Amino acid sequence: MYAPPPGEQAGPLRRPAPWRRRPPALQPRQRPGERFREHLRLGRKGLAIGVDIGGTKVAAGVVDADGRILSEARRSTPGSDPRAVEHVIVELVEELGAGHRIWSVGIGAAGWMDLDGGTVLFSPHLAWRNEPLRANLQRLLRRPVLLTNDADAAAWAEWRFGAGHGQNRLVCITLGTGIGGAMVMDGRVERGRFGVAGEFGHQIIMPGGHRCECGNRGCWEQYASGNALGREARILAQANSPVAQELLAAVDGRTEAISGAIVTELALAGDAASRELLVEVGEWLGLGLANLAAALDPGLFVIGGGLCSAGDLLVEPARRAFARNLTGRGFRPAAGIELAALGPSAGLIGAADLSRVSSRMRS
Repeated sequence: MYAPPPGEQAGPLRRPAPWRRRPPALQPRQRPGERFREHLRLGRKGLAIGVDIGGTKVAAGVVDADGRILSEARRSTPGSDPRAVEHVIVELVEELGAGHRIWSVGIGAAGWMDLDGGTVLFSPHLAWRNEPLRANLQRLLRRPVLLTNDADAAAWAEWRFGAGHGQNRLVCITLGTGIGGAMVMDGRVERGRFGVAGEFGHQIIMPGGHRCECGNRGCWEQYASGNALGREARILAQANSPVAQELLAAVDGRTEAISGAIVTELALAGDAASRELLVEVGEWLGLGLANLAAALDPGLFVIGGGLCSAGDLLVEPARRAFARNLTGRGFRPAAGIELAALGPSAGLIGAADLSRVSSRMRS
C-alpha cells in the first residue's frame, strides 16, 4: 500500500495521550498543527501530479513542493463509465509526466472513501460504487498513488499554502456541481470513524425540498451550489420573466443552456437578476455555515470551488446570513468566512501534496 488511510493522510503526528506528562514550564509548547508544519519543511522535494475529478471535469497538474502548478491539463468527466474515468486519468498523467520527473500521483475524487483509502464507496455524481480505484490506477500508472476525497484535498491545500495557513481548526467548503466539505484539525485531515466525514452538502436543510442525486430531498447542495444557481436561473427564464432577458440573450433563448457559470459571469458584469440569484444562493450558504459552526466551532470557513469566482457577490450575503443565524450570536466568538486563496486549483494542488508527503513518509 503506497498511501496511508484517509484518517491519517495529514500526517503521522497524533495528539498526545491525556495521561502523558506535560512538558516543563520553560519548554515552549507548539500546537500539533505547528509541529506538523515543521515536519513538512524537512525533505519535501520532488514533483507530484494532482488529479481533481469532479462531476463535469477532470483537472490535473504537475505541482512542486511549494504548491505551485508547473503545467496543467483537463478533460470532460465520462461519469457513466468507471473504466473511462480511469482511462482519462492515465491519459492526463502520461501527458503531464512526459516533461517532468514525477514522484507520485494524488487523486482527489468526488465521493466517499473507505478507511484504507483504496476504494470509492459511493459517489453521488459519478458511476462509482465500491470501486477499487487506487489499485486499478497503481496497476495502470506504475507509480505511488494516493486516493482521497476531492474536498479533503482542497482543504489540505488551503491549510498548507492558502487562506487557512496558520489555522489549527479549519473547515473548507467547495462549491461547484454540488457542495463538498472537509476539515483540517491540528495538522490532519479529519475523516471521521468510517472515513465519510465532511459530506456537508448532504445535510438536509429543507425537509421535503428538491430531490438530490444522493437519494434524499432538501440537501444543502440543492440550494447553495452551482447546480442550484443554474436551476433557479432556468426557472426564471422559462417563465419568460422580464428580469431574465439578459439571461435569455446570453444563451440565444435556449433556457436549457443556462448554467451557474453563466449566471455568475452575468452577475459580475452587472446583471441585476443574476446578482439577485447569487444573493439567494449566498443566503442559503450562510445558513448552512451557521449550522456547521454550531456543531464544529471552527476558527475559519474557507469557501472554494468554481462558484467562488463570484467573490463578494456570494460571500457577503453568506456572511450576513451566517451572523443572523449563528447560535449564541452576540455572546460567542464567530468563525471567519474567507474565499479560498487557491481557487478551483486547490483540489489538484492538495491531492499532489498529500501524495508527496504520504509517499515520502513511507519511503
